[in-house]
Amino acid sequence: MGNPTTKLIRELNTLLRLTNTETMIAQTRQSQARDEATRKELENNARESQQRAQQISAAIRKLGGIPDVVGVAFGRVSAVAKTQFEQGQTFTDALLGDLQLEHQLRDRAELIRMLAENTGKRELVRFADRLTKAHTETIDWIRTRLAEVAIGGPTALQPTPVQAGVGAVRRFAAFPVAQAARGLNRSITALGNLTNKAEETIESNVEKAQQLKEAAGEIFVAGRDAALERTEEVAREEGATSTAKATRKTRRNLGALDADELPIEGYDDLSASVASQRIRTLESADDVRAILGYEQANKARKSVLKVANDQLSEIARVTRDGGSIAETRREEIIDLTVEELRQRAGDADIQGRSSMSKDELVDALTS
Repeated sequence: MGNPTTKLIRELNTLLRLTNTETMIAQTRQSQARDEATRKELENNARESQQRAQQISAAIRKLGGIPDVVGVAFGRVSAVAKTQFEQGQTFTDALLGDLQLEHQLRDRAELIRMLAENTGKRELVRFADRLTKAHTETIDWIRTRLAEVAIGGPTALQPTPVQAGVGAVRRFAAFPVAQAARGLNRSITALGNLTNKAEETIESNVEKAQQLKEAAGEIFVAGRDAALERTEEVAREEGATSTAKATRKTRRNLGALDADELPIEGYDDLSASVASQRIRTLESADDVRAILGYEQANKARKSVLKVANDQLSEIARVTRDGGSIAETRREEIIDLTVEELRQRAGDADIQGRSSMSKDELVDALTS
């Protein structure tokens, strides 16, 4: 049987190589952050990973070993190679690769903990425990991002343009193109009518250029929306369910749904605070995306958009853990006082709140 200390040094060097790969990947992912908060989170992750690498090197030296400089360089090269390779993958495959790396890191940390415990190196045991905890948290974070992808996004991370292209090609290959084309052809009449209407609004040669420019934008958006809506109608009439669903998803993501198609009744008339409260009660990712797309296309209220994106992340997290949004919301407010619940009910414009009991207020805020 080999020297236990030698084995520990060897495992720590392996962990050091993997940690340097992790650091470079975290730095790469910063450019894929969808918002500033996520970018800062990834920046912090990269910094903490660098600190872990330094601590691992210090632990190796303390055991009388030498950090594997060549191996560290190889770890960095591996990260670059992974980044280049995953451009030919879908975004999901890239995230799964990150998840696999974190599992390797956690497994190595657990092995080092057992080796250190067996040799009575208590300080190294505690260090390994901290590493295990850190990688477990990162695994949970990546799993939440995968859950966001699973429910249809948007995600805290976004694919690179090449990855998006790969995903689009794969989706296109599976899409019933002929059926969609038939639906689009039947919507040409609506587009033509809109064009004629726009041309009739031109009243003088002096104003013609500007009016054409404005009309072109209106024609594009209105024609696109009308074409998509008609495509969905035709697909449903012909029993092409998959095409109808795909077209509706496109309409939803473009914010092309009509107000009366939204999952929140009277959405157009709601203030930002009331709209935000209603969004927080939505349990379906599709419903939240419908509101998000509509809000982006029509109102673009920053506070509402943030709540919608946060709600999608919350749905992804709850879905990952096998719970429900209603249960989570109930747990969050069940310990509030009646006065605090009534305040929230007021923000949500819930009628009759002043005479409701605590249980009734909780039900109203979570239904």
